[in-house]
Amino acid sequence: MKAVKAIYNFIVGDMIILTGISITVVVLALINFVNALAPLSGASAYILIIAVLVVLTATLTHSWGGS
Repeated sequence: MKAVKAIYNFIVGDMIILTGISITVVVLALINFVNALAPLSGASAYILIIAVLVVLTATLTHSWGGS
């Protein structure tokens, strides 16, 4: 049973990472291609770093929070 739970946590963790990074890439693309969001283009690196940290924290929280 532990093996099934480990596989489940691995797959769900990967899906959280994939979804979070995909959303981040879409947001960064919008910042770079929409003229109204041009002032935020200087903060793209900070947004990327913060988003990756949030996604990884969410993945760790999921794996620790499970029973």
